Amino acid sequence: MIFPCKIILFLPILLIIIFQNKTQGRTLLLNNNNNNNNYKKLPRPFNNTVSAVFVFGDSTVDSGNNNYINTIAKCDFPPYGRDFSNHVPTGRFTNGRLVTDYLAWYVGIKDFVPPYLDPSLSLDELMTGVSFASGSSGFDPLTAQLVDVITMEKQLEYFKEYKRKLENSIGKEKTKILISKAAFIISAGTNDFAVNYYNTPFRRQKYYNVSQYQQFLMQMVQQFIQGLMNEGARVIGVAGVPPFGCLPIVITIDSGDALQPRRCIESYSAVAREYNSLLQRLLKTMEIDGTKLFYVDIYSPINDMIQNPIKYGFSEVTMGCCGSGLIEASILCNPKSIVCNNPSNHMFWDAVHPSEATYYNVFKAIRPSIDFAINQL
Repeated sequence: MIFPCKIILFLPILLIIIFQNKTQGRTLLLNNNNNNNNYKKLPRPFNNTVSAVFVFGDSTVDSGNNNYINTIAKCDFPPYGRDFSNHVPTGRFTNGRLVTDYLAWYVGIKDFVPPYLDPSLSLDELMTGVSFASGSSGFDPLTAQLVDVITMEKQLEYFKEYKRKLENSIGKEKTKILISKAAFIISAGTNDFAVNYYNTPFRRQKYYNVSQYQQFLMQMVQQFIQGLMNEGARVIGVAGVPPFGCLPIVITIDSGDALQPRRCIESYSAVAREYNSLLQRLLKTMEIDGTKLFYVDIYSPINDMIQNPIKYGFSEVTMGCCGSGLIEASILCNPKSIVCNNPSNHMFWDAVHPSEATYYNVFKAIRPSIDFAINQL
């Protein structure tokens, strides 16, 4: 997510905060106690029949597609990726792995889900799944257009292109079987509210209340899912939105209390809950014989981390690890940024995106849903 509006208003505050952080001695280290290897201790399902993992959505699941497009919404530079394998900034909007990386390992396919736009991908990498997601995207086409990233419609077009490539390589029948046995993951929607609806004037001119906008988004979600089903997708998991009123940058920009006390904006999180309820109802109405649609609840585990941080080993849940933690994301979190000593103590890596530790906790929370989905294949 990138917030194109209101940031300039906070630059004087930001400079003061950065100075304060420097005097407090926040430094950039290349080692910390994180979850790099903890996930490998988890038992994996024995009856896995998942052929591939295909991912669509926003920065929560973009593994580097934005590296290959002309946009300011990039993170292919340090300190992003500092806890990834070999400390490589891959284009993931965090310090390490994403939930989808843990998922791909868990079902026994691969350690990481690569970005589709990476020109170096082998046929084997393509066959076992890729991410089509793009940081700062959303179900609303305007959301992606605000910072020139890949719309959901374009992501679907890329999947169709992918499908043709596979058919040319392994044949139509094998491609059909592979897709029917694949897990499809969709994670988007937060940018539509936190960036687009609440922080630009464009959609509010047409949708005078948020309920109308939610209905519009449901139409976009339905259209996208139907598009995947038309291409042969049979097991589709759709993530809800988190309590986005608790994102550090949202607290900074929209709460009226940028510094202290820093509290979640409950009215925004209430909208997230309403959206998630609508999404669950939509998925039930769209399910047909031979196709399984799953709602993936990320709101509950993230909310629990915010309400009970000590339970998860967090000491900070309202500020990011990078820079001041209040407003930095993407190009504002860069090689010159100061970084907290231990990102695994922070729920957020930057002012928008969860840390690897948070993604790991979300992955553990949704494991029962993953197991159930596997049994449907």
